[in-house]
Amino acid sequence: MAITSANQLELLQTAEAVAREKMIDPALVIEAMEESLARAAKSRYGSEMDIRVKIDRKTGRATFTRVRTVVEDELLENYQAEFTVKQAKQYMADPQVGDTYEEEVPPVDLGRIAAQSAKQVILQKVREAERDRQYDEFKDRNGTIINGTVKREEYGNVIVDIGRGEGILRRNDKIGREAYRPGDRIRCYIKDVRREVRGPQIFLSRTAPEFMAELFKMEVPEIYDGIIEIKAVARDPGSRAKIGVISYDNSIDPVGACVGMRGSRVQAVVNELQGEKIDIIPWNEDMPTFLVNALQPAEVSKVVLDEDAERIEVVVPDEQLSLAIGRRGQNVRLASQLTGLDIDIMTEEEESKRRQAEFEQRTKLFMDTLDLDEFFAQLLVSEGFTNLEEVAYVELDELLVIDGVDEDTAQELQTRARENLEEQARKALEHARELGAEDSLIDFDGLTPQMVEALAEDGVKTLEDFATCADWELAGGWTVVDGKRVKDDGLLETFNVDLAEAQNLIMTARVMLGWVDPTELEADEEEGDDLEIDAEEDTDEEQA
Repeated sequence: MAITSANQLELLQTAEAVAREKMIDPALVIEAMEESLARAAKSRYGSEMDIRVKIDRKTGRATFTRVRTVVEDELLENYQAEFTVKQAKQYMADPQVGDTYEEEVPPVDLGRIAAQSAKQVILQKVREAERDRQYDEFKDRNGTIINGTVKREEYGNVIVDIGRGEGILRRNDKIGREAYRPGDRIRCYIKDVRREVRGPQIFLSRTAPEFMAELFKMEVPEIYDGIIEIKAVARDPGSRAKIGVISYDNSIDPVGACVGMRGSRVQAVVNELQGEKIDIIPWNEDMPTFLVNALQPAEVSKVVLDEDAERIEVVVPDEQLSLAIGRRGQNVRLASQLTGLDIDIMTEEEESKRRQAEFEQRTKLFMDTLDLDEFFAQLLVSEGFTNLEEVAYVELDELLVIDGVDEDTAQELQTRARENLEEQARKALEHARELGAEDSLIDFDGLTPQMVEALAEDGVKTLEDFATCADWELAGGWTVVDGKRVKDDGLLETFNVDLAEAQNLIMTARVMLGWVDPTELEADEEEGDDLEIDAEEDTDEEQA
């Protein structure tokens, strides 16, 4: 099959037809043809030759060219595609290393095998161009809702025709009780678009929280316009969901706008999600207040937030416990997802018992250490004193407000508390020395004898040992294991040492040991301060 004038125009027509069918650029098809013809020509003239083909975009004429590159004498390897400066002078006036010489060669006569090979190259290039086109089209639609038609089901996964490509709705991204047949219309959320060897993979979802948010954006014009914002979504797909919304217009109720007239807007979303019950909750920046709203319809008596641990303790009336927890823990689980906090729920009776136990424990502490009777110890606890340090170093006036306590009694209480603390420190220091704690650690400013004892019990016995510790090893922290937050106990956590204080102690020890240059440390701190100032200025400009 030689490329003669009779079929030159056919190349352009074929390229146009293929490009129109596959919806790709005709130039890409012509480039594929050029490459396939060049490969066929190499099989005719020799694989070592550098044969290039150029198809005229107007006439369709294919020009076959042999290209030879000028190289230095010692680098000459391929005699068919390269030649030296001396050899090049036969063809070129003033050849320089790197110059190329092109000469036209006769078109090849494509045999059956060569023609088949050329066809395969063209098809491969067209497929690659089609995949690139699909990826470029759908990557920008990631995070949006798309309508499609069910094509087939494979091993529980649904293959969806989405126009110019196929998406896959995996088994765990389907709402549990949904079943589909070929030809069914389906609405999905584009969860991810990946470029893979076998082509772009478009992953769809109907269980993603973002799917619900996008559905509300379609049904509620105020959300689309930005007047109302969806701040958080938590779903138990197909069963129940909670959504937190906030309005930036005081005249618009965010919950009412999302519900719609006679529930029309929320009902449209519910119908799309196969009857999934949706609780719409007003968002509040104050997390305890937002959590109280999120736990509805249960009533909450008390909320205690631990920001460091990202935990929140909720107290509910005894009869409200099952309602707050929900069927199989659904209500509290969704509230936890919505707020991003771990939630501990207890009844008022359970909280009362715990508070009573704490009261008795502190009463006993003061009875044993200060040699007080039960009534006097209970008075101290009732006034908010929780440990000996508070009694020993509090202002005298704060003890005088207790009924029956005069100045002499208050001074006696503080004397007993200080003597007890000094005795505890002495025993802790003796024990630390017995464990092998060295003076470099004992004399380090910022560590109490009890802290040194705790460190020595864990093998930290010298200042060098202490300087190698990480801040979280001292202050404690939280890590995520298998999707769950796990508590890491710190060596000094019981002494109320936080991360910032732990980091300061460790850096001070490293400076004392000469491991860190204090001037560099000051420079880093100044740079950090400058960054904070710049950030504040940027924020002010944005607000302005």
